[in-house]
Amino acid sequence: MATRPDTLPHGAGTYVAPPGLYKAFAASLTGTALEWYDFAVYSAAAAIVFPAIFFPASDPMTGTLLAFSTYAVGYVSRPVGGIVLGRLGDKIGRKKILVITLALIGVATFLIGVLPGYASIGVAAPIILVLLRFAQGVGVGGEWGGAVLLSSEFGDPERRGFWASAAQIGPPAGNLLANGALALLTLMLSEEQFLSFGWRIAFMLSAVLVAFGLWIRLHLEDTPVFRAMEARGDRPQSPVRDVLTTELRPLVAAVLSRVGPDVVYALFTVFTLTYGITFLGFERNQVLAAVMIGSFCQLFLIPLAGAISDRINRRLLYAAGAVAAVVWTFVFFAVLKGESEAMLIVGIVLGLLCHSFMYGPQAAYVVEQFSPRLRSTGSSLAYTLAGVIGGAIAPLMFTVLLDAFGSWIPVALYLTLACALTLVGLALGRDSNTDEDHAYVAASGGPIAEAVR
Repeated sequence: MATRPDTLPHGAGTYVAPPGLYKAFAASLTGTALEWYDFAVYSAAAAIVFPAIFFPASDPMTGTLLAFSTYAVGYVSRPVGGIVLGRLGDKIGRKKILVITLALIGVATFLIGVLPGYASIGVAAPIILVLLRFAQGVGVGGEWGGAVLLSSEFGDPERRGFWASAAQIGPPAGNLLANGALALLTLMLSEEQFLSFGWRIAFMLSAVLVAFGLWIRLHLEDTPVFRAMEARGDRPQSPVRDVLTTELRPLVAAVLSRVGPDVVYALFTVFTLTYGITFLGFERNQVLAAVMIGSFCQLFLIPLAGAISDRINRRLLYAAGAVAAVVWTFVFFAVLKGESEAMLIVGIVLGLLCHSFMYGPQAAYVVEQFSPRLRSTGSSLAYTLAGVIGGAIAPLMFTVLLDAFGSWIPVALYLTLACALTLVGLALGRDSNTDEDHAYVAASGGPIAEAVR
């Protein structure tokens, strides 16, 4: 006889996946991966191409700083997406917002691919680049919260760590696709051809990728939790105000918890491109290959870490990843030399391993800080605000610190501070409360899933 999951203790019965769960997992993973392809191809190009194409009047170091400044714009604009689109996720539904965000990022990325350079239209080129980067950031700001809820609210709350990790796989998958496209183009084309038109191909490919992502998302229902909100007439009228007035501590905990992982990811996937090529003398393809290998490993490490966090204390696992990231960063820089490509690969892989054990549990941890009716708004605000103080300025700060001191030690200390903030966020937060989900949906007359004997 079927029994409501909210009447069962943890582990009782056999979980039966509700209709749409695997489609939601795929939509969350593929859509986020496609959007992060767009975002990551910009990140790689900012380190390799943009200083020459859009800031040619500058010396190489200043050009790199200016390119990373446009990289930061994509993070600074995220709160706009988090506030505008995240709140709509609690008002009109998770699915509709995810369609909007995917289209917005895809169009902006395609336009970057056809944007004339400084040599053709002068100062208008970097100005338009910044505006398009801003649009990308707005889209990503609204994407993450909805994508996480799409998979986690369809899935078993007792296994939220694993199901929510679908959206977390998106960044390394997108990074892998982006760097793979750029690496392939650099192999096929000469330096002159790559700087002239080759890099643009990677951006214009987004049109095909976004069309595929839209096809998946348009054929998907909204989550059981949002349908329960509709059935109960419980959709918030002022979700941003409600979060700030009733769930401020959870918001602060979620924001701080995200700072360390953002900075660690920026170091091992963005800053290493400049550091490895400019200061250690590695070839571009060598550094790109190392980042690609690390990203490929994360495709498996992130869901593994999410699944482990369902079996042990999520906050403890997250904290262990933060401490390990600090220790490994000092080791990485101390032993890395320009002669050993193998050490470069091992260093980035292990750095992203530490990141995975923060990033895998992260989505579930952030989501479960907020009540079901405010999750989209709270999660999106946490994601975007943390991005501003974490990932937005990290590559820029890394470059400034390295240029000012001529040493990697200030870079490692900066990362240590970021991970310390993450530990504070974990201390302020709460552990998982799956009864909330079961009771919320059950009260509307429709269980999240059935547990049967």
